[in-house]
Amino acid sequence: MKLIRQYDAMDCGPSCLGMISNHYGKKLALNYLREECHISKEGVSLLGIDMAAQKIGFETFSASLSIDELKKIDKSDFPCILHWNSNHFVVLRGYRKKGGFFVKNKNYSIADPSHGFINLDDEKFKKSWSEDNNTGIALFLKPKKTFHESSFQEPKKLSLRYLIKYFKPFKKELGYVFILMLLGSLITMIFPFLTQYLIDKGISNKDVGYIKFILFSQLSLYSGIIIMEIFRNWIMLIVGTKISIEIISEFLNKILVLPLKFFDTKLMGDFQQRIQDNNRIEHFLTSQSIITFFSLITLSVFFVVLAYYNHIIVILYTSLSILSILWSLYFLKKRKILDYHKFVENGNNQESIYEILNGVTEMKLNNFEEYKCNKWKEIQNKLFKINRRILKLDQIQVSGFTFVNHIKNICVSYYTAILVVEGSMTIGVLLSVSYIIGMMNSPVNQLVIFFQSLQDAKLSLARLNEVQDHSPEESPTYSKLVISDRVANSGIKLNNVSFQYEGPRSPFVLKDINMFIPKGKVTAIVGASGSGKTTLMKLLLRFYNPVNGEISFDNKNILNLSPKSIRENCGVVMQDGFIFSDTIERNISTGDIKIDVKRLVNAARIANIEEYIESLPLKYNTKIGAAGSGLSGGQRQRILIARAVYKNPHYILFDEATSALDAENERIIHDNLFSFFKGKTVIIIAHRLSTVKNADQVVVLKNGGLMENGTHNQLVEKKGEYFNLVKNQLELGN
Repeated sequence: MKLIRQYDAMDCGPSCLGMISNHYGKKLALNYLREECHISKEGVSLLGIDMAAQKIGFETFSASLSIDELKKIDKSDFPCILHWNSNHFVVLRGYRKKGGFFVKNKNYSIADPSHGFINLDDEKFKKSWSEDNNTGIALFLKPKKTFHESSFQEPKKLSLRYLIKYFKPFKKELGYVFILMLLGSLITMIFPFLTQYLIDKGISNKDVGYIKFILFSQLSLYSGIIIMEIFRNWIMLIVGTKISIEIISEFLNKILVLPLKFFDTKLMGDFQQRIQDNNRIEHFLTSQSIITFFSLITLSVFFVVLAYYNHIIVILYTSLSILSILWSLYFLKKRKILDYHKFVENGNNQESIYEILNGVTEMKLNNFEEYKCNKWKEIQNKLFKINRRILKLDQIQVSGFTFVNHIKNICVSYYTAILVVEGSMTIGVLLSVSYIIGMMNSPVNQLVIFFQSLQDAKLSLARLNEVQDHSPEESPTYSKLVISDRVANSGIKLNNVSFQYEGPRSPFVLKDINMFIPKGKVTAIVGASGSGKTTLMKLLLRFYNPVNGEISFDNKNILNLSPKSIRENCGVVMQDGFIFSDTIERNISTGDIKIDVKRLVNAARIANIEEYIESLPLKYNTKIGAAGSGLSGGQRQRILIARAVYKNPHYILFDEATSALDAENERIIHDNLFSFFKGKTVIIIAHRLSTVKNADQVVVLKNGGLMENGTHNQLVEKKGEYFNLVKNQLELGN
């Protein structure tokens, strides 16, 4: 079975399913499996894995078993998926009746997508698998005929050609580097001969003038090499920086065109670790690859010189060098496994730090500091153990490599010494050979480092480009949303719209919604928490697509409209609206390169924040802290309202846009907004009576369903669901 690593914290389920599919002869892309498993931010459920397995052609059976019952399962029923430690999934590859000599009592063979292949004894297996220390959950899968007959999205192979594409824009610069490296190698080739002549002709003949000439020549050549190296380093700094920017820019541009659903399954640490992976890729492309190429040229040159002196030395040196390289390559596979472990824990570390820094207020309020710090320490201990394993592996590798190299040097020295004693070689040649061997050891060592760096770069690039398999949100087939007054019955229509976040068998957040939002009118959506109000707004903005039913804008199906064009025509204030670490004017105008000052001031006036801004020393150029630090909740909301107003859109969607405002500010903004709303299609999610009662229509949601629809007065007179909301939450009375 091939181990499939999980790239992110939530990927264990799809990775396990991928391993079993691979076991039965089908390679499936991890992104495809993610979608079919319906991963959410909370992870993946066994039900989601079961549904995905059935869709790709497996016959499935899940069971709650005891250890004894599991041992009685026939070998043909393995591999299977186990629910592990109550928050993870692994593959049970099989069970041995008796452990071998080296794996005594470790009868359970596990493929863990976050740790690799492991063997466990009864006690450790039971501790991780048995939820109540007696039984555990297992999912058994058998391929049906359809599994072998169907074709699926396969994982993309990452080749060196993909890395080389980053060099193409810098052919001229790399040409200069190549010339400088070639000249440096040719100059280096002269040094062994200078050493030989220094000994055999200068010192042996006691010719001081000749000695001075040789030493001056060496000094001149060294100076030339240093100058060439300075130019080479400057060129590579420029190339390296531009390549680094290109890699990260490519990654950011890709994730920014992906749908919101993609971000629902990722943690902040996952993204931060991927971006930090850029350092390893840039280091490989601009440092290790160039140095290794230069080293290979140097190695080739010295091979020629060494062969000129004695071909037997070349054979002896080559044989032992190959042995030392093979020793090092043997450990690369183990380093790969540890690298995955380190990536996962570094991601957890980034997430932990981010949470501590952003949640410091709540931590202090709830005496949560010690617990979160201890959690961070646990992650550090895991990182320490991984780093210790990496150090141990590196020490064994380096020690073995160095030992073989010393044997090689001793053998060559012994052989050349014998030749000198026999008179077949001069002392000058011996010193030249020693110099050459010393110079050749460095390129051989660099070759090993190159393979390690290549492995690191490929792993990092695979993680960065894992997002490339995701389909972008936009498509060339989509049409733009065009606002027209000529469309009959224009507005937004929802016909039997239903939505679920986590797949066909998950609870419906919205169920069979039928409603019409007329153009140029104000529609208020009310309901208790969890009734689906915010989800409905996200469907209208096409952050998600309905699983059933149809949404249309002016009789055009939303699925045929460009999400970007919909949002360009919408002014939106979400419950969790974000304030950027930038100036106030940029937070209001956002994407406008040239800010319209008149619209900016008008937006601030409508949002009733103009007076506050004018009181600041830098006024609109005042920079706000990260995520709006330094602003009150009311000020944040008013800036968000000003941002929506500045766009002057046709559609306005407010989700509890005035919930943090005091009564006076809300009244002023409410009056200003209702003047601004004229001729615009407005959808407001609110609880306050002042916002709801003046709406042209009120829609009442409950448990994902539409309960009532009408004006404020009509629904109050009806004394139904809306009346209860008004009485209980808006304090209307009877």
